[in-house]
Amino acid sequence: MTFSLKRAALLSASALASIAALPAIAQEAPAADGAEVSAEADAASEGGTIVVTATRRAVSLQDVPINITAVGGAELTEKRIDDVRGLAAFTPGLTILDTGPRSTGSIVMRGLSAADVGVTGNNSDNAVAIYLGEVPLYQDFKLLDIARVETLLGPQGTLYGVGTLAGAIRYIPNRPDPTRWSASFHGRVYDVAQADDPGFQADATINIPIITDKVALRSTVGYYNDPGFIDYVALLREPGVSLPQPGGPTTSRTDPLGTPEQIAANLYTYKDANFEHTFTTRNTLALFPSETIGIYINYAFQDTSTNGRQVNGAGVFGTGRYEAVSRYLEPSRRKVHLVSGEVQIELGDIAQMVSATAYSHQKIRSSADVTDLLLDLDYGYELFPQFSGFTRSATDIKQFNQEVRFVSTHGGPFSWVVGGFYNERKTRGTYREVTPGLPEFYFGPVTYSPAYPEPIEYASFNNSKIIEKAIFGEGTFEITPQWQVTAGGRYFDYDAKTDGGISLPLLEPVPVLRFDTGGGDSGQDGVVWKFNTSFKITPDLMVYGTYSEGYRIGGPNSVPPCPEDLEDVQNACALPNEQFYGPDKTQNKEIGIRATLFGGKLQTTISGYHIKWEGIQLASQTQYGIAGITANGGSAVSKGIEATFNAKPDDGVTITGSYSYNDSRLTEDVVGLLTIRNQNLNRRPKNIRVTVFDGDRLPGTARHTASLGMTYDMNVGSDAVLSTNFTATYQGEVLSRIGGRAGGETIADYLLARASIGYRRDKYEVRIYADNLFNTYAISSVGEDRSRRIINDGIVSRYYSNSVIAPRKVGIEYFLRF
Repeated sequence: MTFSLKRAALLSASALASIAALPAIAQEAPAADGAEVSAEADAASEGGTIVVTATRRAVSLQDVPINITAVGGAELTEKRIDDVRGLAAFTPGLTILDTGPRSTGSIVMRGLSAADVGVTGNNSDNAVAIYLGEVPLYQDFKLLDIARVETLLGPQGTLYGVGTLAGAIRYIPNRPDPTRWSASFHGRVYDVAQADDPGFQADATINIPIITDKVALRSTVGYYNDPGFIDYVALLREPGVSLPQPGGPTTSRTDPLGTPEQIAANLYTYKDANFEHTFTTRNTLALFPSETIGIYINYAFQDTSTNGRQVNGAGVFGTGRYEAVSRYLEPSRRKVHLVSGEVQIELGDIAQMVSATAYSHQKIRSSADVTDLLLDLDYGYELFPQFSGFTRSATDIKQFNQEVRFVSTHGGPFSWVVGGFYNERKTRGTYREVTPGLPEFYFGPVTYSPAYPEPIEYASFNNSKIIEKAIFGEGTFEITPQWQVTAGGRYFDYDAKTDGGISLPLLEPVPVLRFDTGGGDSGQDGVVWKFNTSFKITPDLMVYGTYSEGYRIGGPNSVPPCPEDLEDVQNACALPNEQFYGPDKTQNKEIGIRATLFGGKLQTTISGYHIKWEGIQLASQTQYGIAGITANGGSAVSKGIEATFNAKPDDGVTITGSYSYNDSRLTEDVVGLLTIRNQNLNRRPKNIRVTVFDGDRLPGTARHTASLGMTYDMNVGSDAVLSTNFTATYQGEVLSRIGGRAGGETIADYLLARASIGYRRDKYEVRIYADNLFNTYAISSVGEDRSRRIINDGIVSRYYSNSVIAPRKVGIEYFLRF
């Protein structure tokens, strides 16, 4: 066996000891020497059967009994799935609320979320583990040069270093090939409805065998220029001087901002503010010093910037579907560097070792309109007619992790996996609320200096450090060739520390940044378990059952600790019992069936699950400042059904489909969890606590989702194919808050369609496409709740907003392969 074949076995064996993949959409890749699969393409086609090499030998996916869906590289390209936000439409059990390029979006797997949906999204998610190959990934990289994306549904803590509450997503990259040169180029130009300018994308990949069979380099680079489609129509010309509401106090939310002359003197419009500019690159140097050792050195970098949110003003001042009413642009820039090394060693005929070491540094800089929040606090800022405010936020995240895994290769009825994991995450954050003109309104002329560099109304900083360690493993015994049982466990331990401070410079005799500081630490350990069994009724029909426990570690809240001499004035800070939150756990029970029928023309998977969720990490608020934090409380249950199929009824025709149903609800009351704005604006308290109850549906997850697509490939020459595709995706209604309570609402369902027609030959392909074919308008998420739609002393609140999906895109793209 050549080393490239041994390396393929190493890679796939390290992937999972027992994987169940979704044959309906797993990528097919050519088998090496007709026996084993080429590097990092864990699936191959032999007579129409999908195979994997999870135990160092080629076996059918029908033999591996854990629920996983896989979207292959060809399908990622065909459906233009550029990042994780595009996966949900084709992955049963996964909901991702698209909130635009300012963040990754909110990822929810099998209904395990209790947080308000929001319009800001998230840049990481600790309920779902994400891997790039063998490396835990804490950032959302673009899906360039990816063999496929696997989504593992259910806890995976006995097979992976990162503990998972709900499941895991793996990006499987194409690896360097030390045997041949290759290169590819892809370009895309498109028009976006509502955008003034066209968008484009360009990316290229090259594979260089530096020393044949010994050293290879693979590099990919891409640039995304999406024009955006949200217009900011009420921006201040001169903050602190211009009037945010030029027409003066009003009693109607739909009144104009003022006369055309008043608007022109104070406000201006910025078109397509939610553009996306992303540069991304991933580079891998592969070294094969012997037939039993493979070394991969990786460097990835991504830089994403935008000037606005993907939101509208929900009709405030009579604005339209693609118009925002913020007083300031809301830019964001996210930069991340990832350096990692992977070592894979074949330890004789006993085991294979995979070691992955990674370091990442992420920088996030952003700004947002904070005027409505400050007015809502009722500190009398509306007495300054030119009052407005914006934030300056900076977050730096440095992360180091080490994972080592041993996978048995000795054969026989018993196989095993054992590993260890270490992760250290340091976060440093600063936050400023800048209110131009306000210090002068209170103090007269103000001298700015390093001690008070700009008109800051509130400032804070927060630092945290989390160290997590784990030992995990599982063993599988093959009782008969048809029946196997698996048992596994995981021990975890973590420690978290935080310190921070707040400053209220306008409460000083002379404005100055003076921080009151505090801090604390917390930690916990525990054990989770897994049991699995499967039985092959026939070679093409398998049933399986799994009981698995998942967990999510606790950690510090990002709100700075309250100082010891706290006074009930303007403070947004966390009391000692609000500084940390503990882990939560799930108990997942699942049964499934996987079948290949009609001689391979139909492949299908159906599964049902029941999840008990305890110690839920809930969205809550601090006592002082009503700042958002995470707290533990309550329990819930999530149950559902997931189904997929892949049919090939005739030559050239492929029909794929998926459906999922989820019902996730609280199973006990949580007193005072949510807050709602007191609609009597002259009464205290300003915010009223609201209890949620047993049976209330959890937010952020669609009860029903489905997709249906058909591709027809027609030969139009000896080496040419005309390919057409039409796909429809459906997302059901989503609640914005638990039970729709406390000003929450039901976000309406929507149906989207995409289509393409392409001409391809061996070396190139041209494709015309349309996304959101019928230009459907839909709301994907909401910011704040309906109780914030108020008029405070004649000032119309713009706090509430709606995230919207992208309108129709029509474009042409070109692929060239060398």
